Amino acid sequence: MMPYVNIKVTREGGPGGAGPSTQQKAELISGVTELLAKVLGKNPNSTVVVIDEVDLENWGIGGLPVPEYREKTNASISSTQ
Repeated sequence: MMPYVNIKVTREGGPGGAGPSTQQKAELISGVTELLAKVLGKNPNSTVVVIDEVDLENWGIGGLPVPEYREKTNASISSTQ
């Protein structure tokens, strides 16, 4: 059975807030493939890795869109300092 790995990242994470660069994606794909081969003995030639870039407003944590969650979290941290 071929392994399938789906990596989801926000677009803000790379250079200039535009998401991962082509080089970073290549490193993720290579690294995950190598890890599956090393840990589980999976054949790298049949390992599939997909990277989905998600707009920040389409990502939520704790019942809130990430921008709101961050504002709330940052406000909590600021008030305790």
